[in-house]
Amino acid sequence: MKIAVHAFDGVTLFHVAVPLEVFGEVSRQRLAEDWDVRVWSEDGGPVRTAEGLLLSDVAGPEAAASADLVILPAWHADLRLPSAETAALIRSARDRGASVAGLCLGAFPVAASGVLDGRSAVTHWAGADRLKEHFPAVVVEPDALYIDHEDVLTSAGTASALDACLHIVRTHLGAAAAARVARHLVIAPHREGGQAQYIERPLPAQEGQGPIGEVLEWVLANLDRPLPVAELADRAGMSKRNFTRRFHQTTGTTPAQWVTDRRLDEARTLLETTTWPVGRIARACGFASPVTLRQNFVAAYATTPTSYRRRFTSS
Repeated sequence: MKIAVHAFDGVTLFHVAVPLEVFGEVSRQRLAEDWDVRVWSEDGGPVRTAEGLLLSDVAGPEAAASADLVILPAWHADLRLPSAETAALIRSARDRGASVAGLCLGAFPVAASGVLDGRSAVTHWAGADRLKEHFPAVVVEPDALYIDHEDVLTSAGTASALDACLHIVRTHLGAAAAARVARHLVIAPHREGGQAQYIERPLPAQEGQGPIGEVLEWVLANLDRPLPVAELADRAGMSKRNFTRRFHQTTGTTPAQWVTDRRLDEARTLLETTTWPVGRIARACGFASPVTLRQNFVAAYATTPTSYRRRFTSS
């Protein structure tokens, strides 16, 4: 897959580095042999980053014109409109079947191209109101970490680009591949949201996280059993009310939803890596029945466990 990452004078190095690091790790881990990532600018010339570093190995717009995925990882602080050439390049990429990703403020040039009209999008929280104001045809959802329409993806601010890039890896290569990349990069494991966006299972809690972290790690090792909130609170040595409050502060979601998400993560991994029947996978992940697994799976991923397995085992 050919990936083109846009850069411009004044771009923050971190924003450019995120897709380069995540997708570069795909190659370094030998998860795919045909992922080629290039940085491009509008004139093909060197780019001076906000930190003062000069990026000299930069391609021109022709790299984006032939890419399978065009990424705009950031945008100018004044939120100016993109040039007519860049807007046309975004539209033509989408029209010829490539994907476009606007990460953080990169959602602005993507929205300006028109490919998000009538669709939902997200950007950095500080720019959400401006995105609504500038592009009223776009439905802005400021609380999401990222939103993927398959042909066009947008993400929230800064570190959310990591979530979005991991999502792209999972979409193309499966949950196990995304987990390997995430583990190597030691990415924070507990970023919850409404878009079913996460790697196949979170990293074990780090030492020093306290009783909540210990409970999270214990849950990951016991997904096949009932995990009522009262039992989790008891393991943490807290009242149910205090545990629920602390849990939400730590993970951004409720204990019940976090456990369900982890069960689904494990189900995805088992669907990809084993030939077990769906009933056995349901039991191993703590679902009461195959029907319960299927209902939760469809609600989370808009596909059935069988269809998911067929897609990723074939790849």
